[in-house]
Amino acid sequence: MSVSIDLRDRKWPDPAALLQLIKPITWFPPMWAYLCGIVSANEPILPAIWLVVLGLVLAGPVVCGMSQAANDWCDRHVDAINEPHRPIPSGRVPGRWGLWVAIVMSVMALGLGWLLGLWGFAATCVAVAAAWAYSAEPLRLKRSGWVGPGVVGLCYEALPWFTGAAVLSAGAPRFETILLALLYAIGAHGIMTLNDFKALHGDRAMGIQSLPVSLGPEVAAKIACIIMIMAQALVAPMLLLWGAHLAAATVAALAVMQIVAMRRLLTDPQKYAPWYNGVGVTLYVLGMMVSALALRGIG
Repeated sequence: MSVSIDLRDRKWPDPAALLQLIKPITWFPPMWAYLCGIVSANEPILPAIWLVVLGLVLAGPVVCGMSQAANDWCDRHVDAINEPHRPIPSGRVPGRWGLWVAIVMSVMALGLGWLLGLWGFAATCVAVAAAWAYSAEPLRLKRSGWVGPGVVGLCYEALPWFTGAAVLSAGAPRFETILLALLYAIGAHGIMTLNDFKALHGDRAMGIQSLPVSLGPEVAAKIACIIMIMAQALVAPMLLLWGAHLAAATVAALAVMQIVAMRRLLTDPQKYAPWYNGVGVTLYVLGMMVSALALRGIG
C-alpha cells in the first residue's frame, strides 16, 4: 500500500507543527532517566548543576526531539495511514523540512554532547546513531518487534541513566548503577511494545512486524507485561541484597500495583494500552527514581 506525499519545499512550515514534530511529550523518559543517573552517582550535585541542566536539554529536547523528527520523516507513509493529521503527511511541515530538522538537530546533539566530556560525547554518538538506525533504511530496526523496542528501551532508559552517572562521576559508573539501568531498560521493551498498539493498522499495511502485528494484540500485551514485571522482579532482590530494604519493598509494591493495572489492560489491550501508558508506566518510572535514590544511599 503506497501513499503519495508532496515533497516539494514550496512553503515554510507552521511553527506549531515543528514543535509537534519533535513531540515534547516524549522528552520525559530520557530526561527522567538522566536524572536517575545523576542521583545514583552519589556525588555532589550542586557544584555540577550546569552539567545537570545541559544533560537534561540534550537528553530531552535535542536527542529525543531529533529522534522523533527522524522517525516521523522515515514513517511519513505509515503516518499517512495511521495519523494523516500529523505534521508531515498533513503538509503542515512540507517538503523535506522534516528531514532537515532531524539532520540539524543531530549535529546540534553532537555539539552539546561534546560539552559533557568524553563519556557524554560517546553516549550522544551512540544515541544519534541508534535513532537513525531505528527509523531509517537500510537498517530500519523498528521493522522487528523484538529489536526495535529493545533499542528504544536502551536509548530511553539505560543510555541516559548511564550518561548522567558518568558525567557527574567523571568516569565509568559503578556496577550497581549499570545493572539497574540495564534492568529498567529491558523492562522498557514492554512499554515500547504497548506504544506500538497505536500504529497497529499502519504497521500491518506497511509490513512493519511489531509484536502487536506479528503475534496479535493479546499475546503482545501479555509479553509486554511479563517483560516489565520480570525486570522489576530482578531489581527488588538486588536492592535487598545491597541493603536497601525500604527501596526493595517500595519497588515490589509498585510492581504489584502495576499487576493490578495490567489485569485491566489485558481485558482489551487495544482499548486500554493508552490508559496503561498513563497509569502503569508512571508507577514503573517512580520505581526507577526509588532505585536511584537507594544507590545513592548505599554508595
